[in-house]
Amino acid sequence: MPLLPKKRWESMAKGLVLGALFTSFLLLLYSYVVPPLHPNVATTTSESTAPCSPASSEPETNRSAGGCQPQQNIVFMKTHKTASSTLLNILFRFGQKHGLKFAFPNGRNDFHYPSFFERSLVQDYRPGACFNIICNHMRFHYEEVRRLVPPGATFITVIRDPARLFESSFHYFGSMVPLTWKLSSRDKLAEFLQDPDRYYDPSGYNAHYLRNLLFFDLGYDSGLDPSSPRVQEHILEVERRFHLVLLQEYFDESLVLLRELLCWDLEDVLYFKLNARRDSPVPRLSGELYRRATAWNLLDTQLYRHFNATFWRKVEAFGRRRMASEVATLRSANERMRRICIDGGQAVDAAAIQESAMQPWQPLGAKSILGYNLKKSIGQRHEQLCRRMLTPEIQYLSDLGANLWVTKLWKHLRDFLRW
Repeated sequence: MPLLPKKRWESMAKGLVLGALFTSFLLLLYSYVVPPLHPNVATTTSESTAPCSPASSEPETNRSAGGCQPQQNIVFMKTHKTASSTLLNILFRFGQKHGLKFAFPNGRNDFHYPSFFERSLVQDYRPGACFNIICNHMRFHYEEVRRLVPPGATFITVIRDPARLFESSFHYFGSMVPLTWKLSSRDKLAEFLQDPDRYYDPSGYNAHYLRNLLFFDLGYDSGLDPSSPRVQEHILEVERRFHLVLLQEYFDESLVLLRELLCWDLEDVLYFKLNARRDSPVPRLSGELYRRATAWNLLDTQLYRHFNATFWRKVEAFGRRRMASEVATLRSANERMRRICIDGGQAVDAAAIQESAMQPWQPLGAKSILGYNLKKSIGQRHEQLCRRMLTPEIQYLSDLGANLWVTKLWKHLRDFLRW
């Protein structure tokens, strides 16, 4: 066998050395920026006696004697894999339109998730600082969050059928959860659900993504015994703290209720579906596997059933006929914007996205998240709104002034290593 030319051998050696160095650096960086997980312990920062001090001109409620005023102080508890990125875009646009003050993470696009939220994690935070909108991923800590917003701020979140959420989380985060690496079949999700206790270790790295993720994100112990009275206590606590819990499966109806709650205009809640995953070659959960996924996420199931019931009570109070009319109006307006804004009229694979500013963040080792191409010729009246509606989360955060140096460095390293 002929020997490799010297220059080619030297080039390969340099590439291997650089790859090893970059990989080592990546692992060190990741260990630095990802905090240790303390799943059941939340602490309050030492300056707990210095809550938010709003300016006297800031409204504390969205109601007044003369009717409703648009609510501008909002906490959105952004749960995972629940269409929350789409709702995030709505909040970004509203805040940008009205010049509101966002509480952004510092360095990353989340508040050091999966650790509990602390005020000190907010970019440019000072004791007593007051913000209008908090909306990035966090592990919820009510006492810390409420001290950042004026009294009377609206708290909202969104949840999803737990079996479907588990399925989406498994596919999106599975490669980041080492306990899934031992699964050998083509359909790893089905293999896992056949005997989840065999594979699952609650103390395993990133294991929280694979059981009762809603309960975890909301700040509770996702390993509680489902028969414990604490489960119902936590659910009722969520009901007391949140003014509206949206349902992903009824997103349009949820937005109608949200618009009513916040006293917003129709344009404020228009949306395109963001961060959607390309259809998997593996069939969706059905039948026995769906039942197994539901049983495996029993805390989330109890949470979902409770707020599914409260949601439809709100719809009844709003009026079924009125709701149908409002949903039709919203969908018609969304369809009009789709025709105005989107080249080709639909989402496309990452490889088909022409503008880097429109490229969504992708899961590790895959390019399964769809995005959009903005039409080349859009009238001046709609050009800005179209771009904002289609801008992915990371790029929008940068546009709004968030410091994302860790996230951007992580992306550059991933691109270099083709992860």
